[in-house]
Amino acid sequence: MTDLSRRPALAEEALLGLLLPFWQLVIGAFVLAVLLLSVRRLVRRGPSRMTTALLITAAAIAGFAVVGLLLGA
Repeated sequence: MTDLSRRPALAEEALLGLLLPFWQLVIGAFVLAVLLLSVRRLVRRGPSRMTTALLITAAAIAGFAVVGLLLGA
């Protein structure tokens, strides 16, 4: 006999599959909102801080892209 309690039901997997893109959209919306708020604040502070912030942001994006590629492979 097999133990059916260890295997998730197919309906549960299907429901999670439907909800996953929704949560990605919610997280993306929050990230976009925080990004817009931070850019607005940086614009008020002036160009010297803006340059530093853009360099740090570019480095962070490149770092996340590399980590994503390494974990995805």
